[in-house]
Order: sequence, then C-alpha cells, then structure tokens
Amino acid sequence: MTGARILVIEGNVAEIRARQAAALGYDSGTGYARVLRRIDPSLRIDIVLAADAEPAFPAGVGLANYDGVTMTGSALNIYNGGAPVLRQIELAKAVFAAGVPFFGSCWGLQVAVTAAGGEVRANPRGREFGFARRILLTEAGEAHRLFAGKPAAFEAPTVHLDEIASLPPGAVILATNDMGLQAAAFTHGRGTFWGVQYHPEYDYFDIAAAAERYGATLVREGMFRDEPAISAFSAELRALQATPSDEPLLWKHGLGLAMQDEALRLLEIRNWLEAQVLPRGMRHV
Repeated sequence: MTGARILVIEGNVAEIRARQAAALGYDSGTGYARVLRRIDPSLRIDIVLAADAEPAFPAGVGLANYDGVTMTGSALNIYNGGAPVLRQIELAKAVFAAGVPFFGSCWGLQVAVTAAGGEVRANPRGREFGFARRILLTEAGEAHRLFAGKPAAFEAPTVHLDEIASLPPGAVILATNDMGLQAAAFTHGRGTFWGVQYHPEYDYFDIAAAAERYGATLVREGMFRDEPAISAFSAELRALQATPSDEPLLWKHGLGLAMQDEALRLLEIRNWLEAQVLPRGMRHV
C-alpha cells in the first residue's frame, strides 16, 4: 500500500481518553492509529475527536480526501443519546454520503448500524469481556473478503455491554457467537461498511488495562469473584503480552491461533485495508 490516507474517529469523551492514557500511555484513537501503522507504515492517518465537538479536519481536507475511515470503541451507549453520541452518528452518515470505505470495531459497528437505520440495545445476556469466545463465521462470513484467511471459529479481544438488535436493510451477518452478532457488512447511501463487535486492534495489554479500569464493575456484574481475581487475570494477560507462546496460559484462557498469532488477530483490519482502501488509494496516487 502506498500512502493511503485514513481517518480514525475516536469514540470516547475526554475523561475516558484521559483514563486510558493514564493506564496505557495512549487513548483509543492513538492506539488504533498505532495498529494501522504497524500493518502498513506508509499510511497517512488523521484522528478526530468527534465525541468532544464537531470534528476538526486538517486545513483543506474533507471526508472525500480519505481512502478509508475507521471508528474506535467507546464507553458511550447509543441509547443514552446526548451530543457526544449524536455527533458521531451524524459523522457516520456523512462518511456514508461521501462514499468512503468504512470500518468499525465495537462502538464503530454500533454507530454505523444506527446511522444506517439499525438498532442497538443493552445486551440482555450481559457484558462480554476479555475474550469473545467461539466466534463462528456464517456461510456468508466464510466467503467474505473481510475474513479471508481467518479460522472458521476463533477468539478475539472484547469489551462491550451492548448488542446489535437489528441490522440495516440488506446487511449481511458474517459472524456470531453465544453473545450475539459479532460481524456484519452492508452498504448505505454511497458507502460500504465492514464491522466487528470485538476489538481486533486490542492486544493482551489493552484487555489487562481495561480489566483494571472497570475493576469493581466487573465484580458487581459477576464476571470476577473479587478484586484480587481481576489482578491475577491482568497479570496473566501481561505475561502473555511478554511471552505470547506461553502454552499453559494459552490453554488456561482457551486461546487458539487467532489470539496466538498477531497477524491473524489483526487480519480483519488488514483485509479491509487491502480490499477496500488500497483500490481507492491508488486513484489518489
């Protein structure tokens, strides 16, 4: 890929970004940009903070100048409304109207679905945290370019409380698990969206830090017995970050190849870049 231009829409408000930066050294938008550059160092990436205010693009740049748009996760909930949510929905509508290839993780999927006429709700099954288990590709998913090279069943990093209650007209379900829809693709207006409910951009360190940030909430929801259990979980994930081939820990957490191999974990993002962004980027060369 040669210098394609990507817009990253950061989904969190300033308070949450600050908490992430304190725990990780970076927020969601910066973390997403780091992953994109790891896949393709030639990418030119801008980040907008749409939750805080109307998005501020670089001088002389508009949505049509981008070869692809990604949207990060967020601690916000669609159904709570408010300006930070509504601004992002309107920005997603503008991305569709501009016809720019669009990819979203978790919140990004939820915002894009809402912008295109679908519905998001609190998941009646509760929170999905740590790793999304037994994600299964549908027949459509097995044939879709987003999942080319991905195992038919896999685990992925995840942190979310909400689910897609209904998809926009014409949307295709690409993957599901016991907690609900995990991936979908659709067109809306001039645009095409590919999205996942999990976080392929997250590594073990991201999940460990999220466990520590959520802390008492995870205990209250019954996901961990107590705070020491959270500390132990985080310590094990940090150990996996340092030694991804640690077989006892991989076995303990039930993690297959899609978590053991970074290239497989990031594959959806790479596939989107190669299939959707590169062809548009070549027109701008």
